[in-house]
Amino acid sequence: MVTLGERGAGRAPGAPRPATRRPANGRGGPTSAQLKFVMATSGAIMLLYLVVHMIGNLKIFLGRESLDAYAEWLRVVGEPALPEQTVLWAVRVVLLAAVLGHLVSAVVLTLRARRARPVKYSHRPPVTGGSYAARTMRWGGVIIALFIVYHVLDLTTGTLNPNGVSGAVYDNVVAGFAPSRWYVTLFYVLAVVAVGFHVKHGLWSGLQTFGRSSAATQARLKGVSTVVAVALVVGFGSVPFAVLTGVVA
Repeated sequence: MVTLGERGAGRAPGAPRPATRRPANGRGGPTSAQLKFVMATSGAIMLLYLVVHMIGNLKIFLGRESLDAYAEWLRVVGEPALPEQTVLWAVRVVLLAAVLGHLVSAVVLTLRARRARPVKYSHRPPVTGGSYAARTMRWGGVIIALFIVYHVLDLTTGTLNPNGVSGAVYDNVVAGFAPSRWYVTLFYVLAVVAVGFHVKHGLWSGLQTFGRSSAATQARLKGVSTVVAVALVVGFGSVPFAVLTGVVA
């Protein structure tokens, strides 16, 4: 006999149990808010690296000695307290962790969004603010990922570089973006533009993750994001363009 105080009171014998409610994050994993925070934090780390990396790249306009000396400094910074390349490898590990955290969080959030809306809209609703950058975040990320792999093989390991001499950064850059290798420059510029779109939307979106703001503040943040994105595109793109046109040789 089933009493009213027992669990499942009022349910006929043999009737199926009511479905239990699952947590919003699926199976006890991180919540969507936590994943967005990871994306914002990892994005900030990568953006900081991009700014520093761009400033270092621009030393090519100061001549061979300046760029090669900067590259050598990156290898020995921290000596003699730390072994050679310790700081450099620490930066690489942190950057790799940021990239992986950013990528995994993006994939999980995308899958959750698809599960929440398994049937696509028959007519796609307009994107708020008409953000083309927002609509290109995914394929832009793929282009950037492919570019990172090529860039490492070209200018870090020298595997795909025509010069490929360790420590001869200036000559490697000139050889890598030589006019005869215009397709490399084209791929580089395409990747840089993808980075620009990614930063434009990602920086603004990340700032929203850390806190809400008024409409006027959001408009200013969008303006700042655009300026930062354009500065990165121009800064990174100026190097292969200078080599291609003979300004740097």
